[in-house]
Amino acid sequence: MSNILHRNRVLALLGAAIIAVPLATPVILGSNAALAAPSTAPAVSGIVAPTGSFASIVSADKPAVVTVTTTMKTESVASDETSPFGENSPFNDQFKQFFGQRGMPMPQQRQSQRSQALGSGFVISSDGYIVTNNHVIDNAIDIKVTLDDGTELPAKLIGADPKSDLAVLKIEAKMPLAAVSWGDSDKLKLGDQILAIGNPFGIGTTVTAGIVSARGRDLHSGPYDDFIQIDAPINHGNSGGPLVNSDGSVVGVNTAIYSPNGGSVGVGFAIPSDQAQRVVAKLMKDGSIEHGFIGVQIQPVSADIANAIGLEKSEGALVASVNDDTPAAKAGVQVGDVITALGGQAISSPRDLSRMVADMTPGSKENLTVWRQGASKNLQLTIGQNSQDQQQASTDQDKGGPAAQKLPTIGIGLADVNDQVRQALNLPEHETGAVVASVAPDKPAAEAGLQAGDLILSVNQHAVKTAQEAKMAVANAGKTGRKAVLLLIQRGSDQSFVTVPFAVG
Repeated sequence: MSNILHRNRVLALLGAAIIAVPLATPVILGSNAALAAPSTAPAVSGIVAPTGSFASIVSADKPAVVTVTTTMKTESVASDETSPFGENSPFNDQFKQFFGQRGMPMPQQRQSQRSQALGSGFVISSDGYIVTNNHVIDNAIDIKVTLDDGTELPAKLIGADPKSDLAVLKIEAKMPLAAVSWGDSDKLKLGDQILAIGNPFGIGTTVTAGIVSARGRDLHSGPYDDFIQIDAPINHGNSGGPLVNSDGSVVGVNTAIYSPNGGSVGVGFAIPSDQAQRVVAKLMKDGSIEHGFIGVQIQPVSADIANAIGLEKSEGALVASVNDDTPAAKAGVQVGDVITALGGQAISSPRDLSRMVADMTPGSKENLTVWRQGASKNLQLTIGQNSQDQQQASTDQDKGGPAAQKLPTIGIGLADVNDQVRQALNLPEHETGAVVASVAPDKPAAEAGLQAGDLILSVNQHAVKTAQEAKMAVANAGKTGRKAVLLLIQRGSDQSFVTVPFAVG
């Protein structure tokens, strides 16, 4: 399993590495040097439980923590030099010569084998319901659960949700099982003591102690990113294990680590229990989750953007594009709107909107509040259903601001969209706007990321169809005392907003 997670970030899922082995062979997880190398996690000192020991918490919770073993069928392609007769067969030379004389490639042999991976989980009800991570059981053809007393039982997958990375299993035991209870993750504070319980590297149930290092960490993995960051040492195999507080209640599900070397360096991440509990309840009831969808591309509202459009605070989600025939389009959402509330709940950031939309039931009707042309406007929105080819509201934070008349205030030269420009930029016939013909290297537009060939579609939320309209709109924005101008830029197939400050002097 790769140690790289979430695009190019150095983050690793905690699910144990997949190793192709005979099923009877013990599985050692992580890198080959994982057991021999000393731990690189910083020592945790000065943390003392209220009673002077964590023994009572461990004694109560450890029996409810399980090991999840998944079996997957994998196929490997043998080398072109491999013959079907076996390595020591006397027919091998003739076989190779036959294909070599005809200039034909040797036939590839597909060899099936099984691989195992280990993760962790915890029992939430005495009748055998178990919570773990989705990535622990993803693509498994067989799942087994090993209880704390060593009992191994087959497990049935009740439901899984890749977007929240949670899954629910069910086992049938001969007697009621020890279970843990959910705690309130919203009450966690920085510095609170926590324990992580799981099966790192497949060596057996292990308990590590630490504190809450941060809240609300966004790893850019999906709409539910709101991780608890902890410094308790956790490693591959801890995935799906519980994070418990000083009362022994589950306040998180251990999921990922920051890892430049594949092992723990004391920076781990857990899904908050308040979020996990809601998802688990839905999975236990329905076996799956239908996530909401509205069909917009959004980006944060910076202080410059807020100033340019007259918002008092740099809060909300700025709509950079609206997909055709989507709930947002049908509700009348427009490019340039700032979504400030949904269903009566305030939206502070794009992440708030993404999570809120994902949690909503498809088909439900919600009130959507947007900031448009200097005033609030209420729209009626019907939540759609997410699918593989429809993403719920997603942030667009990585798009830099991506348009002959001179505009010395921001440092760009503009030109109208004619047939030559349409052909060069591959624009449709109906497309209008002002194309950026030049960008002065020492002016604000260059610093904001504008490039020649960018197409300006609007200035301060007013559509522009020609270079002259864009020029006048920028000039008018300067006259009103704004510190910056807000441009909607199209670059290729992407649209994004960018603020360009006015040059001083």
